[in-house]
Amino acid sequence: MIKIYKNIYVWDSSCEKASLCDVKVKDGKFEEITPAGNMSSKCAFDGKCHTALIPGFVNAHGHSPMGLLRGFGEDAPLMEWLQKKIWPREDKLNAEDMYNGTRLAIAEMISTGTTCFADMYFFMNQVAKACEESGIRANLSRCIMGDQIETDTKITENIELAAQYNKQDGLIRTSLGPHATYTVPFEAMKKVAQVAKKYNFPVQLHWLEAGNEWEISNHPEGMTPEDYLDETGLCDVQHLLLAHCVHIKEDAYKFYARTNLTIAHNPKSNLKLGNGIAPIDAYRKTGVSVAIGTDGSSSNNRLDMWEELRFAALLQKGKDPTAMPIKNLFEMATSNGARALGFEKLGLIKEGYKADFILIDLDKPHYLGVTEENLHEFLAYAGSSSDIRATVVGGQTLYQDGIFTTFNIAEVMAKAKETRKKIL
Repeated sequence: MIKIYKNIYVWDSSCEKASLCDVKVKDGKFEEITPAGNMSSKCAFDGKCHTALIPGFVNAHGHSPMGLLRGFGEDAPLMEWLQKKIWPREDKLNAEDMYNGTRLAIAEMISTGTTCFADMYFFMNQVAKACEESGIRANLSRCIMGDQIETDTKITENIELAAQYNKQDGLIRTSLGPHATYTVPFEAMKKVAQVAKKYNFPVQLHWLEAGNEWEISNHPEGMTPEDYLDETGLCDVQHLLLAHCVHIKEDAYKFYARTNLTIAHNPKSNLKLGNGIAPIDAYRKTGVSVAIGTDGSSSNNRLDMWEELRFAALLQKGKDPTAMPIKNLFEMATSNGARALGFEKLGLIKEGYKADFILIDLDKPHYLGVTEENLHEFLAYAGSSSDIRATVVGGQTLYQDGIFTTFNIAEVMAKAKETRKKIL
């Protein structure tokens, strides 16, 4: 299928400025991008010089069904939030609940510009089902927690998930998902790394999120977090995605500057749970790859990546207005996340790349003064997800002008409401 988008401003993090272009999408990829006025075929969308096309956001860390638990754990620190508020309710959720919760989250993500997301939770075949039905792209991992026997069982579930969904050109990739160093035994984490290397799986886990996390973690006495990553073998897996990383010590920053490692920054969740502010601009300057995530919507409490990236920038600029350059900010929210989630040729608007993008309405008061040279600046600090006209994944329009095209939003909301009532 061929679709043409005319008279539209194109920008991504590799560009110095936007360009007014015509864009041809064929078979789910960008086939041709030329100056506006060069394509004569009937178009799917005419931007009329009032619309921007940028890469869709990649949410690099989250737990999508947790939208069902939104509001259950307010005003509590991380461990109390987990142990007293969240885990007891998660134990009540079944496979159908996960499917309903995931569809609710996908609706929220699609409408706010996310085209690809990372997920770590339970009943991941139900999460995968919701992704395929909706058309969104994802990297999924079955959350691994518990003793060695439980770990082995959940690793097997991950392998089975990969066998079913991990296809070369498909919407879904898979990872191994050990929850954290305080919920997985040290020897079990070694097993996770061994399996990841055997099957060439990426690994995603929570890392140094809370200030006391290392004190309560399962590791030999005297071991540093960096020694842990080396000793378990996690540093040697295909790709390691470390969520949060608020409390890495400054003298260890360079350790994390590895080509197969990405930090997923979740600024709003970190602040809401009292865990602090990750020094991501310092990480970036040290050469560490950083992506952006929302975390689950019971700790954020939103899945709005546009809001997240703006918030991430402002936090770093509190003492230094030159911190977090806009191009790096959007790189974190798009191409860095895509690479960390195992998707090639994704996150940039280039010929041959996957056609995952969002269309943005520039004909609004807060875009007065926007030009090709400053479009990215307006997007970062003036724009918001309410400006999104359409969300497209692999050339398929999933959302346009308030309408979801791949599912019935009323039915999604009704099912989620039933599940929420059951939890209450």
